[in-house]
Amino acid sequence: MSPVGDPRTLESVCVFCGSSPGGDPLFTAAAEAVAVALVGRGARLVYGGAHVGLMGTVADAALAAGGEVVGVIPRDMVDREVAHRELTALHVVGSMHERKAVMADLSDGFLALPGGMGTLEELTEMLSWSQLGLHRKPIGLLNVAGYYDSWLAFLDQAVAAGFLRPDNRALLLTSDDVDAVLDAMARWQP
Repeated sequence: MSPVGDPRTLESVCVFCGSSPGGDPLFTAAAEAVAVALVGRGARLVYGGAHVGLMGTVADAALAAGGEVVGVIPRDMVDREVAHRELTALHVVGSMHERKAVMADLSDGFLALPGGMGTLEELTEMLSWSQLGLHRKPIGLLNVAGYYDSWLAFLDQAVAAGFLRPDNRALLLTSDDVDAVLDAMARWQP
């Protein structure tokens, strides 16, 4: 699998990101830039359905740019009043496992922004699913202000140690530039 070939249509992109805004204003700016770029490319945003943190920022920016935004959120998070109520569509599911499956079904590709354990878990699961052949969709990582540098170094260490094949490491398309990572995702061929 390699990031070459003719551009594919990414009609719907799932964005994984933090339920916190993080401590650097660059994270918020990146979430806004991703939303505007997706809308500009005619892509629907699929995300975790919350109104807080970078999740709320990316959704609000996409809506403000005139885009379609689809949230997927577990019932217990709706009950805790975390759900974004202004979305194009909101899918309420029973569990976090179901949330990931529905987001994957609704999306043509995945893009991770800064976030915590949940974001990393979602990104890692999509990479694992791709490695196992459970989906054939591009996976991007926007490495804002070097946020993921140490995690990317870990992946390289896993390759060097023989736990991760180089072709599976190459499944993750990484850039610190929004357009570059979205272009790489559009060019990616399974």
